Amino acid sequence: QVRPMESGGGSVQSGGSLRLSCVISGNVEGRYCMGWFRQSPDKEREAVAWMTVDDSTTYAPFIQGRSTLSRDNDHALSLNLTSLTPEDTATYYCAADVGRRTVCSPLWWAWGFWGQGTQVTVSS
Repeated sequence: QVRPMESGGGSVQSGGSLRLSCVISGNVEGRYCMGWFRQSPDKEREAVAWMTVDDSTTYAPFIQGRSTLSRDNDHALSLNLTSLTPEDTATYYCAADVGRRTVCSPLWWAWGFWGQGTQVTVSS
């Protein structure tokens, strides 16, 4: 079983920053795709950023230039979010896809393991 666990969400004002962290526990050795998704009540879950086993990162257009995804170790990563706007308000989920390594899917339903989510609220 693989269990991502998020931390670091919170409430900030527009223009503020947050750092989200994720630690993935479980019995799968080696690296695999890790990423962050988000979902607000009126929208479908969407990819924010993800990382392959060789640390190649991809960002969604809406977060490009406002975020940095970094690897803390083989099974942990962090997401720095800056210049936040109220449109960034959502529950942010860490995800793992142990079946993919060099090409990660942008589709949420392709990812097999999910954390409980951490709330990010941005006020104007």
